[in-house]
Amino acid sequence: MATSGRARTWRLPASVPGIVAGAAGTLLLGLAVGLVADPHALVGTGGYLFGAGLLLAVGLYGSTYSMDLTALRADLSGVVAAVTLGVVLKASLIAGVMVLSFGRPEYVVLGIAVAQIDPLSVAALGRSGRMSPRARSLLTAWASFDDPMTVLLTLYVAAYAHTATGHAGAPAVAGDGARGYATGLALNAALLASVVLLWWAGRRVASAAASAARAPRFRKHVGAVLTGALVVAMLVLAAADMLMLAVAVAGLVVRSAVLDKAVDRAVTVAYLAAFLALGLFLAQGVALLPGVVLGLAAFGAQAVVALGVMPLFVRGLERRDRVALGLGQQNGITAVLIALALERDFPGTVATVGPAVITVNLLHATSQALLARPPRLWRRSGTGELDADEGRPSEGCDQSAAHVTPAHGGPMAKGPLANGRSPA
Repeated sequence: MATSGRARTWRLPASVPGIVAGAAGTLLLGLAVGLVADPHALVGTGGYLFGAGLLLAVGLYGSTYSMDLTALRADLSGVVAAVTLGVVLKASLIAGVMVLSFGRPEYVVLGIAVAQIDPLSVAALGRSGRMSPRARSLLTAWASFDDPMTVLLTLYVAAYAHTATGHAGAPAVAGDGARGYATGLALNAALLASVVLLWWAGRRVASAAASAARAPRFRKHVGAVLTGALVVAMLVLAAADMLMLAVAVAGLVVRSAVLDKAVDRAVTVAYLAAFLALGLFLAQGVALLPGVVLGLAAFGAQAVVALGVMPLFVRGLERRDRVALGLGQQNGITAVLIALALERDFPGTVATVGPAVITVNLLHATSQALLARPPRLWRRSGTGELDADEGRPSEGCDQSAAHVTPAHGGPMAKGPLANGRSPA
């Protein structure tokens, strides 16, 4: 019995997901490796860019794959507001805090780097928070589709900051400007159309073959192989050309229950790899004070937008869900990738964004722990919100949706129609 008691002493608190502990461990490993190996030599190489893009693609697909489509359709106006007005407002608030705090006009680009919510973090943490299915779908959509707006802001704000700091010409990060952005949208549309068409055709072929052979299980196995191969090919192509919008939208369409466990594991591996990469760069030096201020500004900007703006577009959210959205800022590989892209024109961006990512995630983890064990008065308020101990859905949520479990961070939803997935 003594051994059992000792084991309980070392067990992680229920409010701390195991994957968070794993991320902390891989971050420390990255720091140790980064002290003896400088990763900057890899930045800009084809292998590095492909690897980083693959991590981001896995996170985007896993994020939208786990979404409750019914909840998404119900709050579509809120999603559109979040990824347009919300991103612009958050970037402006963060940039304003940084410029006013340090008096450096180039710090305006830092607001872009951390304005988005990292989809890989949202996908990996899954149901570790205490949101209703509706609120989690809203946060997932917000995280999955705010990247294109962030890229668009990068083209214009980076050009302004480059000029404001006294540099001549256009920054390298702007690339071909608006023309390059339009080309990217066209390539994303082409990839998405191809994937959806092949997925639909493969399902029809598998169904016809199963009917001819009178073997329903044959359709299931063939459909699983074809869908899995198609998703892998899509992720590879997207990583090669950074076609992330296509991946995010495909996660809403290309679904199959047989992929649940594979997607879950892929997201977990990608999440840990992202923190390993972050540790490598943090070991090269950090701008601690600006980084902490940047992280605090990002976390606060999310609260301002979620609590002050989103209620205008999303009606009927319980108080607990509104608070959870306000504390929903998470940063990870997306912020690091944007910082690396900006580093060439604005040296020191990575050194500032690195500690900001850690600050944001520490604030997020702390807030989630507090939400999991709120004050006793909150739990007894009788407003029909989620119970902190039992995790019951709010009374305002559809009871059928309460059984929908995102594909990441928890047990998988059972049944072929769970989470809007097809029975393939």
